[in-house]
Amino acid sequence: MFATRVLRAARGPKANITGFDMRAFKEAAGSGRYDPWERADAWRYTGTFSRWNRFKGSLPGLGTASVAFAGYCVYEHFFLQDEHHGTEHHGDKHD
Repeated sequence: MFATRVLRAARGPKANITGFDMRAFKEAAGSGRYDPWERADAWRYTGTFSRWNRFKGSLPGLGTASVAFAGYCVYEHFFLQDEHHGTEHHGDKHD
């Protein structure tokens, strides 16, 4: 064994010049789950600001427009049919 290691072991633990004790820090920290900003951010994900409520109004007129367009398509199909569908040719009446 080296002489320096023997002398260090005889002196005891090395003095901490910063005053920071890592063991005391780990004991004070407790579990790693604690988030000091969790309560401040909780409003973002509840109530009015939940995920469903944020995206619910993203396309406000899409439902109404889809129903109106489908209604028009049904009306056009059943009530607005051509009376002369395919009977008139553009080249027949020319002299």
